[in-house]
Amino acid sequence: MARAAVRALSTPSAAWRPARVTAVRPETATARTLVLAVRDWPGHVAGQHVDVRLTAPDGYQAVRSYSLASAATAPGPAEVAIGVERLDDGEVSPFLVEDVRVGDVLEVTGPLGGWFVWRPDRDPGPVQLVGGGSGVVPLVAVVRTHGTLAAPGPLRLLVSARSPAVALYDAELVDRADRQPGFSLAQVWTRQAPAGAARAPGRLGPDDVARSVLPPSSAPTCFVCGPTPFVEHVAGLLVAAGHDPARIRTERFGAAGAPAG
Repeated sequence: MARAAVRALSTPSAAWRPARVTAVRPETATARTLVLAVRDWPGHVAGQHVDVRLTAPDGYQAVRSYSLASAATAPGPAEVAIGVERLDDGEVSPFLVEDVRVGDVLEVTGPLGGWFVWRPDRDPGPVQLVGGGSGVVPLVAVVRTHGTLAAPGPLRLLVSARSPAVALYDAELVDRADRQPGFSLAQVWTRQAPAGAARAPGRLGPDDVARSVLPPSSAPTCFVCGPTPFVEHVAGLLVAAGHDPARIRTERFGAAGAPAG
């Protein structure tokens, strides 16, 4: 997808809205946040995603889904953030991570999704989040929404990542765990742990769930997001630990690291 794609948008239909890039924030060596200004944003809740459409000068179009990292917003003009991790063999993610600049205009449709969402007015908590890799992006939206509440309930996030170098939003999450009432964070490193870590690198297992997840007796709503094998593994661990399967919501990422594949 050539860089000219963002300068040659087709006329947006009713479903597609122009979104101007107002900020580009590196998150890791292979991931970034894009902040998009959308004039007629319909509002969203934490956990939803958008489709992004790129159009090349020859008319070829590519569409991919990316999770919203922003706290929930009301309808009206808004700036919303998406998290994008580059896939070396991807068609869209390398362009969004490496080439998109402030001032470029993308096309988005959404917000999309109504199952893997958190509405604090209906489900104030407790809430347990478990994210693997870029699966943390929609969970960050939950954490940020939680931070806007006047009287938040318990919220806990368990992150599984290969190493601190590739952990998205790591600094923000650590900071929020120190200062955000009701929010706590646990991290599992599968390949390389930081110096002095009490836990050796390895796959998230039953001991991690017992140590870092809210107890089944508190009846938390659990949100699990990441690649399909990770999600299936974690959901199985939660059920084995005694969590109610009806209270476990999952979002499986496809190969592109986005909700819709």
